[in-house]
Parts: sequence; structure tokens; C-alpha cells
Amino acid sequence: MRHSAIDLDVDACTSCVICARTCPAWCITIDAHNESVPDSDARRPRTVAVLDEFTIDWGLCMYCGMCIESCPFDALSWNDERVPDSETRTDLVSAWGSDGGR
Repeated sequence: MRHSAIDLDVDACTSCVICARTCPAWCITIDAHNESVPDSDARRPRTVAVLDEFTIDWGLCMYCGMCIESCPFDALSWNDERVPDSETRTDLVSAWGSDGGR
């Protein structure tokens, strides 16, 4: 059985980790780092999370769509592309980097 894949809009992702916390299968991994935002009017330094890598393990994913529904920034969506068949477990992992590539 083949399922539709989940796609990530890297530019919309804020690395808030809500999708990973909502996922009942814990198949989403997010690596991010904080960067300072220069703002001379701020009372204290402001930081934002910057996405380094977003990973979905299709071998664990239940394709329930809870991650898509929980994302407040619409960074996740269903994709018409199918998850490819694989004979090895490592091939069932899709990763997106900060460059937007998968």
C-alpha cells in the first residue's frame, strides 16, 4: 500500500516543534538553532529559531495528518507525490534542510 507524502514549506516553518509534539508516532525530528535579531529599540536581545533540518520517518508515520492540522503556519501539507517503496529502513526517511532541498 502506498500513501501520499507530506510536504514541508521550509520558508513557512518557524521551528516551533508543534507538529513533532502533536505526532502520535513521533516520526518527525526538527533540528534548529537560535539566532539573534538585531533590533536597536529592543530592551533585551531577541532571538528566532532557524531550521537546520526537518525529518520525517515514513516507516513510523501513520499518515494521520495531525501534524498538518496542528501547524499554525501552514508549513506542512499533503503532496500528490507518493512515498517511494524501499527495501531498506534508511530509505524511508525524508529530510529537508535550511536550503529548502529534500
